[in-house]
Amino acid sequence: MASGFGYSGGRTRCFPFWQEFSKCYANAEKPSDCVAPKDDYMECLHNTKEIARAKQVKSHFVQKELQESHDSRKAAEKAATGVIVSLGLVEEEGK
Repeated sequence: MASGFGYSGGRTRCFPFWQEFSKCYANAEKPSDCVAPKDDYMECLHNTKEIARAKQVKSHFVQKELQESHDSRKAAEKAATGVIVSLGLVEEEGK
């Protein structure tokens, strides 16, 4: 990986991040000076932030779909029972 060559012979997708991190680490007085380049390199390798964001977006989408289906079901039940009850032909349950 650190050589910069991938399986197909070209550069790997994370090699520029590795170069930036290794340059920072070589010139830094303290390893803590290179936290940002290290985080960028680790994110490129493992995509942890991207995966977390995708899970969050999916969760919000599922919640929105559930709410919309619940609202549409309520509206459909109200429309289905509303006309018959308003005519007085059938008594509404629970009264």
